[in-house]
Amino acid sequence: MTISPATHAISVNPATGETLAAYPFATAEHVEHAIARVADAGRYWRTVSVEHRAQKLRDLGAALRARAEEMAQMITAEMGKPIAQARGEVAKSAGLCDWYADHGPAMLTTEPTLVENNNAVIEYRPLGPVLAVMPWNFPLWQVMRGAVPIILAGNTYLLKHAPNVMGCAALIGEIFEDAGLPDGVFDYVNATNEGVSTAIKDNRIAAVTVTGSVRAGAAIGAQAGAALKKCVLELGGSDPFIVLNDADLDEAVKAAVAGRYQNTGQVCAAAKRFIVEAGIADAFTEKFVAATQALAMGNPTDEKTYLGPMARFDLRDELDSQVQATLKEGAKLLLGGEKVAGAGNYYAPTVLANVTPEMTAFRQEMFGPVAAITVARDAEHALALANDSDFGLSATIYTADEANAQALAARLECGGVFINGYSASDARVAFGGVKKSGFGRELSHFGLHEFCNVQTVWKDRR
Repeated sequence: MTISPATHAISVNPATGETLAAYPFATAEHVEHAIARVADAGRYWRTVSVEHRAQKLRDLGAALRARAEEMAQMITAEMGKPIAQARGEVAKSAGLCDWYADHGPAMLTTEPTLVENNNAVIEYRPLGPVLAVMPWNFPLWQVMRGAVPIILAGNTYLLKHAPNVMGCAALIGEIFEDAGLPDGVFDYVNATNEGVSTAIKDNRIAAVTVTGSVRAGAAIGAQAGAALKKCVLELGGSDPFIVLNDADLDEAVKAAVAGRYQNTGQVCAAAKRFIVEAGIADAFTEKFVAATQALAMGNPTDEKTYLGPMARFDLRDELDSQVQATLKEGAKLLLGGEKVAGAGNYYAPTVLANVTPEMTAFRQEMFGPVAAITVARDAEHALALANDSDFGLSATIYTADEANAQALAARLECGGVFINGYSASDARVAFGGVKKSGFGRELSHFGLHEFCNVQTVWKDRR
């Protein structure tokens, strides 16, 4: 029997092209049942002490570690992440549970104000069930970095995962069960776009969080706005990686290659546009190309593999179209620039030089193993090029002059700046962007408070 993508989410191993499983899309009844479950659970969960919720997060971290290899293998099978990186994703997610269990309760305690005699305080209350529309590129971490603080705050969490990683969604659900979280505190539904719209309109859903493309964020954000619901959007990025003449060249190249090609280039907050000051541009480019050529591409289950297949065949086609368009616009191909022949969904690691601001690779997000190098006249020109983008997720500056780096950082239009290091996310600091990269923040106390009712309580105000 032929299974249609119109009726099922189909999981495909991108390393082989083999169909792994098919998951029927949720009916209207399934969506209603999922909403009812998280709403019912929310009425209980909001009454549970913060200390108990924190303990359940510790249990969740332990449950993740108990099934770490199973989870990593599922990530690798469904979206092609090299196994060593998949294991790292699981370990990072388990550590997130521990961090919020240790530090989150203090962030939710009653907060004093400047009102005399402490007659007014701030309380952090749950908002209610949160609908989360999540992507495939970090199928565990993206879910956990939102779900953990949302659940700690006393909310419940309804996941609509990407269709190509529904095996990951099901396994995450099992791990929440292993940890002893009450039914409905975490749930998932394989909803269509129509099902997502239905959930957003439902009065039982209190808020929405989205990680994904600009198009998806704009559509879902508009629906959330029409329903007058809180929404956090973490969308695309075309992050600049600035290298100034006084940078440590070897360190800059090492970070540039890791920052561009980790997860086979399929990262929102990742170096994509390499903006290099003229005095060092030729040397940087030569070393960058050599280091990129040395990356091991192959079977993602092999421990030595650094570059795996791209997760979806349609996205490989889109990436190749962007590369070919950029070459027609006048860029120079230094490496790669083609699909790798065979059953797997591989794209050769690619380096484009002489990229200018009007070209496709500069203006659009390149979500795959493609680097675009642009030469800047000086630091001011590099700053102008960096900000000449619709996106504003993160940026990197490599220079020996920290004072200059700090001054440039203050003028960069993005949510995070990394000086002499490449983009990363960490539970201890806020993560998010500006412009078309979205709004709102994840992680740290900002991510915890995003989905709280920040309630002012006055006492004896006579």
